[in-house]
Amino acid sequence: MGFRDILKKSFLESYNLTDITTTDIVVAVFMACVLGLYIFVVYRIVTRKAFYSKSFSISLVALAMITTAVILTIQSSVVVSLGMVGALSIVRFRTAIKDPMDLIFLFWSISVGIICGVGLFELAVLISVSVSLVIVMLELLPVVRLPMLLIINTSDKAGEKAILENVRKYTKNYKVKSRNITDRGLDMIVELRVKKDCESLIQEVQALNGVISASLLLHEGEATY
Repeated sequence: MGFRDILKKSFLESYNLTDITTTDIVVAVFMACVLGLYIFVVYRIVTRKAFYSKSFSISLVALAMITTAVILTIQSSVVVSLGMVGALSIVRFRTAIKDPMDLIFLFWSISVGIICGVGLFELAVLISVSVSLVIVMLELLPVVRLPMLLIINTSDKAGEKAILENVRKYTKNYKVKSRNITDRGLDMIVELRVKKDCESLIQEVQALNGVISASLLLHEGEATY
């Protein structure tokens, strides 16, 4: 046996970690499942999407358990860990994550799986509780008042001045987002921030000469200061 074979054997034996018992596996997977369910509940409470994705919520629980299983497998042998890295490197995820909050929950679930896989259950519980408290507190914190969109359809092509005069009675922060003049009249979209009396604004605009319809919608996209 040459020096290279002796070095290779010594290296593999030194990284051949202690055997993982069945109890360790069951406890780690169980804790990952419990914390995954906790993430599932937090995501269901925090999310305010019009279309709630139940499959994404379920994937958070499964992802934590699968990550724990991968970490437990890697701990068994350095050879297995290298093979696992090679196998996972060929996986390509092409689903785009549009909401940053979804990305946070994905990393949270993966992190819980990794921490449970190495047996640091107290740290996993502490991190989960801390992250959930921070998310809920920041979600309830009123950072900025979201704007509203006033959509007006009028047959008077010169009625924009009268409309904006009524808007100024209720707010100074407004911006005309679009104007569309056709043979039938004028279509306008005005972005504004109104603290109260939204009904009075709608009623006054609707009472203007030539106004066919007036709608006030809450803009839930990105808000600017």
